Amino acid sequence: MPRLLILLAAVCFATTGTAQALGAAGASPVTVGEARIVVGALGLQLAAALTAGRGRRRPAWPATPGLWLAAAGVAGYQVAFFLAVRTTGVAVGTVVALGSAPVVTGVLGLLTRQGRPGPRWVAATALAAAGLAVLTLAGRGTGGGTEAGGAGVRPVGLLLALGAAVGYATYTLAVKRALTAGARPEAVMAACFTGGALLLSPVFLLLPVGWLATPRGALTALWLGVVPTALAYVLFARGLRGVSAAEASTLTLAEPLTAAGLGVVLLGERIAPVALGGAALLLAGLAALAVPWSRTRPTQTPPGAPPGAPADTGPDTGAGPAVPAVPGGTGSVR
Repeated sequence: MPRLLILLAAVCFATTGTAQALGAAGASPVTVGEARIVVGALGLQLAAALTAGRGRRRPAWPATPGLWLAAAGVAGYQVAFFLAVRTTGVAVGTVVALGSAPVVTGVLGLLTRQGRPGPRWVAATALAAAGLAVLTLAGRGTGGGTEAGGAGVRPVGLLLALGAAVGYATYTLAVKRALTAGARPEAVMAACFTGGALLLSPVFLLLPVGWLATPRGALTALWLGVVPTALAYVLFARGLRGVSAAEASTLTLAEPLTAAGLGVVLLGERIAPVALGGAALLLAGLAALAVPWSRTRPTQTPPGAPPGAPADTGPDTGAGPAVPAVPGGTGSVR
């Protein structure tokens, strides 16, 4: 169930690019990102209030250094990712930022003693990242969305994309740690995004935001704040309680796969045949991580039982087949 929640969150994340293309085509990506965070923070505050017990319905605030660190990760990811895409192109920026995010999360989680990724995660992440690279880079020159942002591979853009991955890993690990300590998912995400919105508030003073005054722009900001932010991050945080931060980061690679499908269906984009192979690799990596693996427990014949007696497989807990423990699953956003 936790993995399914994170996959559903990734589907919500994937609507961001399509909504921006349909409703805010002429707007600065940075102002779109800030509008998304502001509306999302309001939605998350509402969700936190509705799910809180009586007497606890007050605004969630990043009251600890860890939550302020998560808020900085939220803000830093938005700025670094959009600048990376503008500097080095949509395809390269997306591959480096999203493809390296699971690796950065796993490494930082290991360094901060929040779990040691296992071989299953390593294999699934490598497969999914390879599929992401093929899917995204193969789209260049096919009339798809990656063509428009081709700016050439630039070292500064690559560093910005890696910075976006660090921001993502930072808030994912900080949120995981707060959830492990017993904090409510809605309250944690509301606090993180409220802090992130405050940190990015100067954007509204420095860049034009006239697109927000148009009906289409206002509806776009509302959609971006409610679906790929408030709803998505509630799902993400609830799923994060049951998996490691590294595994959650890999599962969210379903986002570019879903975004590619939306681009084909809603925007009329074309996908090269080789990109379909990349999509298959990405799906295989996600399936390897998301589908539970059963583990057969060793059987023992009860002492004193006659030969051929039923083997003892342990008490029946009703939990079904045992699932391998997720490394770091009790330790630790986009």
